[in-house]
Amino acid sequence: MAKILKASTGLTGLAVATNPHHTLSALYGKILRAVAKMPQDASYRKNTEVLVKQRADAVAKNKDIFALEKAVGCGQVEELIVQAENELILARKMLGWKPWEKLVQPVPTKQWDWPPAQILEPKV
Repeated sequence: MAKILKASTGLTGLAVATNPHHTLSALYGKILRAVAKMPQDASYRKNTEVLVKQRADAVAKNKDIFALEKAVGCGQVEELIVQAENELILARKMLGWKPWEKLVQPVPTKQWDWPPAQILEPKV
């Protein structure tokens, strides 16, 4: 078991991770395996792979927890674990949703226009 360097995260409900390097490495590996099942040109796959590989490299290069937190720059390792867990859930959902496939029906006209309605000045 890894030595715990801090008594608390200072965040309510978020316990100190006992072995964050192992946990993050495992989660990042699972995310990469999930996105590898997507088409190579899928935007979600491309962007997620870049981010996760950067973070996995940071985990491998920084054995000190505080150095890892500084290298990633997105919070404490415990927060990184929560982020990775959420990304894994999303990656698995994306496999089912298949957002890279063509639409079943054409996009309605003006769907992406903004503002959605013309706002007229009030008549006085």
